[in-house]
Amino acid sequence: MHAYQIVGREKMATETSRNPCPVTDINGLPENCIANVLSLTNPPETCRLSLVASTFRSAADSDSVWETFLPSDYQDLIGRASDSSRPVFASKKELYLRLSNHPLIIDGGTKSFSLEKWSGKKCFMLAARYLTIVWGDTPRYWKWTSLPESRFTEVAELVDVCWLEIRGKIHTQMLSPATTYAAYLVFKWATTVYGFGHRSAEGWVRISGSEGESRSLYLDPDGWQWPRTQIVPRRMGFFNRRPANMVRPLAAMLRQSNDQCPKERGDGWFEMELGEHLNKSGEDGELEICLQEVKGGNWKSGLILQGIELRPKNSK
Repeated sequence: MHAYQIVGREKMATETSRNPCPVTDINGLPENCIANVLSLTNPPETCRLSLVASTFRSAADSDSVWETFLPSDYQDLIGRASDSSRPVFASKKELYLRLSNHPLIIDGGTKSFSLEKWSGKKCFMLAARYLTIVWGDTPRYWKWTSLPESRFTEVAELVDVCWLEIRGKIHTQMLSPATTYAAYLVFKWATTVYGFGHRSAEGWVRISGSEGESRSLYLDPDGWQWPRTQIVPRRMGFFNRRPANMVRPLAAMLRQSNDQCPKERGDGWFEMELGEHLNKSGEDGELEICLQEVKGGNWKSGLILQGIELRPKNSK
C-alpha cells in the first residue's frame, strides 16, 4: 500500500472518531445551515426546495431567509406609506408576498412601491398627479377624476390638446442596482377617442442632462398607425374610409408582438414601453421619462392616464 493511501485512511479514521455519527441524510443538517444556503438562492428556488424535506420547509419559511430577499431599504419605504395602509405581517415571507401582490401607496399617494415576485427587485409607479403634464391643470385641456380600478385616487383624462407632453422623474438610488428597468405608460381609453392616428409619438428614458435615443410609439387605439398595418391599397374609392374589418385583425396581432404599441395588462389597463435604462451599481442621478407628440398640430382626446410604471425588464 502506498504511503499516501495509509495517511488518507488514518485521517478518515480520525475524523470518524471525532464525529461517530456523520450526517448522511439531509434531514440531519442543522436548520440554520440550510437557511444560509437558501438565502443564496432566490424566492422561486427557495419555495421549490421547501418541498425537499421538513427541515428545508422550516428553514424556507424563516425570517432570516426572506430578509435577504427584501430590498435593504424596505423599512424606509414602508414607513413612507400612510399609517392606515402600512402592511400588517406575521413573517418576512408574508411581507414579501404582500408587497409582490399588492402595491403599497407611498409619498402621500404620489407613488406606489411593490416587489418583482421572481427577483425581489423594486418596482414603482409614478401617479399622474406626480407627473409633469403640459396644460395638465387647465380644465379646457385635461380633467382630473377618479376611477375605482386605479390604484391612485386621481387619474388625468385628456379632454382636447394639440401638444401632448408627459414627463416623470425618479432618483436612480430608489431603484434596484445592477438592474435594467423599463418604463411604461399606464393608461386606458375614454368612450370617445380621436387624434392619435395621424403620426407617431416619441418616448425616451434617460438620465437628466444626458442625451439618448428616443423611440417611435403608436398610441392609436385601433392600430391604424401601427407599423406594417398600411397594407390596403388607397387608390380604390372603396378604401377611402378606414377598412376596419380588414386591418384590425392584423393590428390585434401587432398589439401582442410590438413593443412600440399598446399592450393590455392583466389589471384592465393598457401599457406602452417608453424606453429602458440600466441602473448601474452606485449610480446617483435623476432618471427622466418622457412621452410627447407635439409636431402634428392635430387635436387629440380620450387618453386616461394612471401613471408611469418602472419595473425590471426580463428578470423572470
